[in-house]
Amino acid sequence: MFCKQWMAALGIWALLAAYALAAPPYKALIVDGQNGHDWKGTTPVLKKLLEETKLFTVDVATTPPKGQDNSGFKPDFAAYAVVVSNYQGDMWPEATQKAFVEYVKNGGGFVVFHFACAAFPQWKEYNEIIGLGGWGGRSKTEGVYIRWKDGKIVRDSTPGTIVGGHGPSQPFQLVIREPNHPITQGLPEKFMHVSDELYGWLRGPGNNLTVLATAFAPTELKGAGEHEPLLFTVGYGKGRVVQVALGHTPKELQSVAFIALFQRAAEWAACGKVTQPVPADFPSPDKASVRE
Repeated sequence: MFCKQWMAALGIWALLAAYALAAPPYKALIVDGQNGHDWKGTTPVLKKLLEETKLFTVDVATTPPKGQDNSGFKPDFAAYAVVVSNYQGDMWPEATQKAFVEYVKNGGGFVVFHFACAAFPQWKEYNEIIGLGGWGGRSKTEGVYIRWKDGKIVRDSTPGTIVGGHGPSQPFQLVIREPNHPITQGLPEKFMHVSDELYGWLRGPGNNLTVLATAFAPTELKGAGEHEPLLFTVGYGKGRVVQVALGHTPKELQSVAFIALFQRAAEWAACGKVTQPVPADFPSPDKASVRE
């Protein structure tokens, strides 16, 4: 009798734990500690943006500084509905790598913020999870560039001369390519973003990848002359992955284009739907919108 009661109690606990991850407020984890960009400036902004939706409670896991012993860095990824990476640095311990892959594969949400696409060039599973990456000595021959041409995705496997790059900061217009996805549903087809790094030449496995929005990188501003994917999702196992390439410093994070896309991406990664309305101050096709 006691055994049956214990098993029933355990089953109820498991259901409650699953419900806690599946219903707001969702638990979110931001990972930082090393980055070629200003993670100390951007992490507090990312945390604030998540919290102001009233959909998330947010923790931050910070690694030791670059080159120091990080063997104790072991976040409990499984305790969170979504993980946001603001990290680009030393490899995590092997056990942490395994736990992260299992987390995403088993249905965890993951948001790749800006330069986190440059992390872990040699980690095969991470590159499959993020879909496309850049910098760090990534292979110029393996994987594909993803282009948007003639109204469709083109997977370009031609060996390249660069993997990850951008011209000078510039204002640019984003164009929605998949208007029926929960992240982009209801957004205008075209809208402006503030002056920012326009990432290009991202390359990787590109499997199970859906391009949600692109921006054109003109050659006169040292771009590839291509419509570059700046917002896209990746399916990895049961996990929901979103890469948001906008950002750079806290200044660029004031852009309503970034704010809305980041908040909506995080909600979708956490639960597979978006309940947030389009903000009243969302940018127009020819003018960016900024929140102080």
